[in-house]
Amino acid sequence: MNYLFLLYSDESESPETPTDDAGFAAMMEPWNVYTEALTEAGVMRGGEALHPTSAATTLSRLDGEVVYTDGPFAETREQLGGYYIVECDDLDAALGWAAKCPVMGYGRVEVRPIMNLG
Repeated sequence: MNYLFLLYSDESESPETPTDDAGFAAMMEPWNVYTEALTEAGVMRGGEALHPTSAATTLSRLDGEVVYTDGPFAETREQLGGYYIVECDDLDAALGWAAKCPVMGYGRVEVRPIMNLG
């Protein structure tokens, strides 16, 4: 079964992205190690980091018209910062992988089974 790991943290409390190459590489190292472990185990199916919520545009409908709003739909304490898609035999295996995610040091992981509609 495929599972979606939604990675949440408070953007104001998340580690700052370094502007120099060496600092950025050091910040990404635990993520690279984690992604490589998922890949080597054969469970990695996809995933990406997201730009901050300040780069988001939210669409809604008001009186039949589409309304565009800069930023996220709701003000929340934590923001979605990225995701992984993994294929695991069962929820326990998926939870085991999610518990090893680097975001667990300052945020949380929501694990959601993906419906197979095909």
